[in-house]
This record gives sequence, C-alpha cells and structure tokens, in this order.
Amino acid sequence: MTTEKGSPPPISPSIIVLTLARRVETELGAALAPLDLTVTRLGLLGHIAAVPGVSFSDLARMSGTAVQSVHSAVKALVAAGLVRDSNARAGSASTIELTPEGRRLLAAAEQAIGDVDDLLFGPSADPVQRQLAAAIRAAFAS
Repeated sequence: MTTEKGSPPPISPSIIVLTLARRVETELGAALAPLDLTVTRLGLLGHIAAVPGVSFSDLARMSGTAVQSVHSAVKALVAAGLVRDSNARAGSASTIELTPEGRRLLAAAEQAIGDVDDLLFGPSADPVQRQLAAAIRAAFAS
C-alpha cells in the first residue's frame, strides 16, 4: 500500500501493537483452550496467585473490571475447584486463594504461555518480533 504520492504510509506504533496483540491473544487462547482456560480466567488466577488473600475489590482494580464481574468469575473458579474463599461469609471480607488444583493449572498455563512466547518471539520468530520482545523485556527488567 502506498500513499497518493507513491510513498509508503506512515508507520503507526498503535496499529502495529494492536495487530500483534490480536495475534498473541489468538495464539494464547488456542494454547489455553485444552486447559479449559481463557485469557481472562488466566489473568484472575495469576492475580490471585500473586496476592494471596486478595479481596474482590482488589481483583476488580487489578483486572480493570467491575466488582460484580469479579464475583461471578470467582464463583465459577470456586465451582471449578481452582480457588477458595476461606472467609466466604456475608458481611466479612473475603480472602481468595488458589487451591492445589488451581496452582497445578496455573503451572500448566505458564508452560502454554512459554510455548506461545517461543512461537511468536523465540529464535525462529520474525526478527522484528524478536526485537520487540527484547525491547519489552528490557523495559520491564527492573
């Protein structure tokens, strides 16, 4: 694609990142599907693992969603045996934590994430994507 003057269109970092993010989400979704996980459920499990005893309000803030949505999602995770609320009583603060099955599933998901990282950003990946991965790792190294 070229502009009217014959030069290529300007490079938009926003469009490039959005395009790559969609590809990452698609690949990650496919890798998580055999584990019966979605990217959203994985995010919640990761937050719960990182902050044992996390509250519903904190989970909502961390995931950028409404408290009611977190309540529904956590209820489904409890039903699946992945998390427990050791303080689940009306009027008291919740303390949500992973169960042993939740920890096992999160470890399996981390392996799937590693596989996707290798596919999209590893030694055999597109050189530009490898450069982006290196820049991201460097930016968040500290």
